[in-house]
Amino acid sequence: MSIQPITTSSSYTANRSWLASLHGTDSTDTITLDMSTLTAGTHYIASTESTQPYSRVLSGIPVGKITASGLYGLYATGATDGRQDLAGFIFAEALFAPGQAKVPAALLWHGSVITAKLPVAVTPVAPSATCQIRFV
Repeated sequence: MSIQPITTSSSYTANRSWLASLHGTDSTDTITLDMSTLTAGTHYIASTESTQPYSRVLSGIPVGKITASGLYGLYATGATDGRQDLAGFIFAEALFAPGQAKVPAALLWHGSVITAKLPVAVTPVAPSATCQIRFV
C-alpha cells in the first residue's frame, strides 16, 4: 500500500478553426445560455470522465436571443421566440456541471466566420444591428 499522492491534469483546447480572422475576438459579450435548447453530442460534449466532471459547450455554436427570458439559445431559422435572429457564435468552450440549466458563455457578435468549419451547419445571414458576422 502506498500513501503517495497522485496528481493528474487534463487540458482542452477549443477548436476555433471556424474563425476566419481575429477581428472581434477582443470584444466578445458575456451571455447566459438556456441549455434546454442545446443537444448533447451535437452542441455540447457531456462529460464521461471521472476526473473532469464538467461538460463543454462547443466553440462555434450559433445562438439567438430568446425574447421572453433574455437568455440565449440555439439559433434556429424556424423558431419564433427570438432565436430565429442570429446573435452570434459561442467564442470559447463553456464548461458546465451536469444538470445546469443556465451557462455563462462568450459571444462573438462581430467578425469573420468560415461557414464550412462550424460545428453545425449554418446558412449565412446578412449583418444586422446586433450581429455583424461576415461569412466566408
